[in-house]
Amino acid sequence: MIPLQMWALIVGFSVPMIISPGPGNTVLAAVGGRFGVRGATPFWLGFEAANLFWCFVYGLGLSRLLHSYPSLGHALKWAGILYTLYLAYGFFKSGALKEGEDTRRLKMLDGFVSVSLNPKIHSMIFVLFSQFLSPALPLYQQVMQISIVFTMLGFACHFPWIYGGQVAFNRIKSERSMRIQGYAFGACMIAVAAFLAFTT
Repeated sequence: MIPLQMWALIVGFSVPMIISPGPGNTVLAAVGGRFGVRGATPFWLGFEAANLFWCFVYGLGLSRLLHSYPSLGHALKWAGILYTLYLAYGFFKSGALKEGEDTRRLKMLDGFVSVSLNPKIHSMIFVLFSQFLSPALPLYQQVMQISIVFTMLGFACHFPWIYGGQVAFNRIKSERSMRIQGYAFGACMIAVAAFLAFTT
């Protein structure tokens, strides 16, 4: 069993990293603003499922592989940038729709891919497991416990971003305002892609 003081360190590391502004939370706020909490839920579930998946993967050994082959991390970074630009395109396209035309909802797979191609999330999970796994405790038990707690913290910390996006844009329903909103969210995604390109 992981000692209580180690849990305090894990939570103390994870909460600020998860809840602080960044590319992932910007995407969640934009999705919440565009589709509301209910409409964003499939994307959100995919987002958290990817966090859980990558926690298992890193905890069980991928971190060693990426450390040995940095070019894999570089390829991941550019795939993430391209996917973020794809999301921007979707928002721009939704901004061009006429009233009554349907906007494609983001699905669970979109959320999963969004996390999987986000190098910031990979680096966060990499640090989590490289710092807090103890060689004195069973590996699988630690990975399982840390992964589940990290994912639960993700649900708790990401909800305010999604809800905040919904609240901020809930009253904006006219065709003109929806168009402006789509273009604004598309611009946010381009800003996220630029941030990823020039800071990692």
